[in-house]
Amino acid sequence: MNADIDITGVTLKTERLVLRPWRQSDLEDFYEYASEDGVGQMAGWMPHKSLDESRTILDMFIREKKTFALVYGGKAVGSLGIENYNERYFPELSDLRGREIGYVISRAHWGKGLMPEAVKAVIDYLFNVVRLDFILVGHFEWNRQSARVIEKCGFQYVKTIPYETRMGTMEQSEESILYRKQ
Repeated sequence: MNADIDITGVTLKTERLVLRPWRQSDLEDFYEYASEDGVGQMAGWMPHKSLDESRTILDMFIREKKTFALVYGGKAVGSLGIENYNERYFPELSDLRGREIGYVISRAHWGKGLMPEAVKAVIDYLFNVVRLDFILVGHFEWNRQSARVIEKCGFQYVKTIPYETRMGTMEQSEESILYRKQ
């Protein structure tokens, strides 16, 4: 089952990153990477066309209290959300507490190892503080960068499920899982 999540007041620090809740002052940083062609499509959404579009989504991030800003060098360069997973596709997990993570990072920071660093920090938080039993993560079949992050973080492939993107397309999402060590 999907566990309740609220990251209000939570700050995670890694060697190079600070993960914290989004702030209104992050708007321009958010728009900068969210408007880059090729970034959002990796996660199923189109590049932002205006600062107003980014503001609407930023307001949602703040209101929902489940998405971290990834701050590198004092600038928000990506996000990592702790999302509800689709329980219909995972009835075998109904007696366990879990969530699904999703992430995106500025193209300028691809290939630097920042996303595995962020994901590992969130895994530690979700297992050792929130005490989730499992974490799911998915990637589109063609998204090899996300597949590498998932592999580096120790997730194991479970199944492929259909996923309707915010662009109105259907993709196949390769879902992987990590269980909390007992």
